[in-house]
Amino acid sequence: MRVHDREPIGAALRRFKKLVERSGLKREVRAHEYYVKPCELRNRKEANRLRAIKKAALGKPVRKERPF
Repeated sequence: MRVHDREPIGAALRRFKKLVERSGLKREVRAHEYYVKPCELRNRKEANRLRAIKKAALGKPVRKERPF
């Protein structure tokens, strides 16, 4: 990343943070922060899948309109 002439440090830092966020580097570093066993990864993936299915099955609750 190049810093433009006369660009304030704060603006350059903000641009850098956005660049890192969009690239997915932060997520990658967090994912490799510690070792997770393959069986644990499978279990998490399955749990997330089941949670998503349950959430989709429930749907949004229907609100009753209050008479005024």
